[in-house]
Amino acid sequence: MSPRWQAPWLMLGASFLFATMGVCVKLASAHYGAGEIVMYRSLIGALALFALARWRGASLRTPVPHLHVGRSAAGVAALVLWFHALGALPLATAMTLNYMSPVWMAVFLVAAAAWTGGRRVDPRLVAAVAVGFAGVVLVLRPAVEQQQLWPGLAGLLSGMLSALAYLQVAALGRAGEPDYRIVFYFSLGGVVAGLVFALPAGLHGHSGTGAALLLAVGVLATAAQLMLTRAYAIGRTLSNATLHYAGIGFAFLYGALLFGERITPLAAAGILLIAAAGLAATLLRTRAAAR
Repeated sequence: MSPRWQAPWLMLGASFLFATMGVCVKLASAHYGAGEIVMYRSLIGALALFALARWRGASLRTPVPHLHVGRSAAGVAALVLWFHALGALPLATAMTLNYMSPVWMAVFLVAAAAWTGGRRVDPRLVAAVAVGFAGVVLVLRPAVEQQQLWPGLAGLLSGMLSALAYLQVAALGRAGEPDYRIVFYFSLGGVVAGLVFALPAGLHGHSGTGAALLLAVGVLATAAQLMLTRAYAIGRTLSNATLHYAGIGFAFLYGALLFGERITPLAAAGILLIAAAGLAATLLRTRAAAR
């Protein structure tokens, strides 16, 4: 199968695995704190990537450790906040807030242009940002009414930090770092940061169910991350971004079937606005980069 046709299937698979991981995180939240889940998820990922590198005979030595530190700091903080939101919010809501990262990247672009007084910002990009945040207001309204404002804000902040992490991933790619090494050092940072977040409350003991959920989170997350990274490496940016939002649909189905969650009409409208804004922002940034 040619790379042109591989990328869409890889992206759909990654979206499905991320949504399935979200289910496992939500269930594991009854047994562990967010920091613990991040720690175990990252430990499984780091061990898997270490074994993969040894099997391939590839090196994990990096010439740009400072870039990995920046990527890990932003990415792990986003992960902790997202896992906290997954434990408290409806699955589709938590997924949507994390998928705000393309809109946040547009915010960074607009802010940088305004700060430096450089090139004129495309007004359509500003409109996409406005539409995205209008969607956030609609999505968060049910959370506010149910006294879940803080988990909602945690989910929103996770999207912003994810955008920062994606910028660091792009910098690592330009520096020539391979996919497996980027994911390995991100996982390694997650082990350390997750332990730091978990220690104040103490580590919980394991049951068979809890251990199985942690293992599933780690395996699903690592597989999805590798598929996502590969899809972006060989596929078209806009096509990948479009299929990435399929994860919200998978999360909606999981939430309805497994947890009996219902999305209000206002929240559904907000989800659609955020997805539309994210796709528009991705399209405009891609065209600007091409020019």
